[in-house]
Amino acid sequence: MATAKMSVAELEAFLRHEFPQAFSGGDIAIESADGGSCLLRQRYHERMLRPGGTISGPTLMALADFAMYVVLLSAIGPVGLAVTTSLNINFLRKGQPEQDVLAAAKLLKLGKRLAVGEVNLLSGSSPDPIAHVTATYSIPNT
Repeated sequence: MATAKMSVAELEAFLRHEFPQAFSGGDIAIESADGGSCLLRQRYHERMLRPGGTISGPTLMALADFAMYVVLLSAIGPVGLAVTTSLNINFLRKGQPEQDVLAAAKLLKLGKRLAVGEVNLLSGSSPDPIAHVTATYSIPNT
């Protein structure tokens, strides 16, 4: 098991200060982060929907990317300039109506310069993912 370099409280404080455009609205909560995995919850809001009542792709991609950033920070500490180099998403099914979206992220490989991970996006209490994401992050020299 990985050792976290940042606790949930430290992650939240860092993100509120360094990345307020993604984390100051109060709609995303970090439920856990342990240096190898994390769980985020995005509270349901109708602005997440596309026509037809489906959670929009941009909402899911943004949450998955943010979850990868959080799990990476929990593993390496406060390195604000880590950036996404690739993100691939497979939309699997429609989310449950008016339910929060959960992002369960885990690191698959953590190197000196690159980190690879995956994110399962879940809707409400269903165990079946609504989307699966793989992503790679570039880690700057520190």
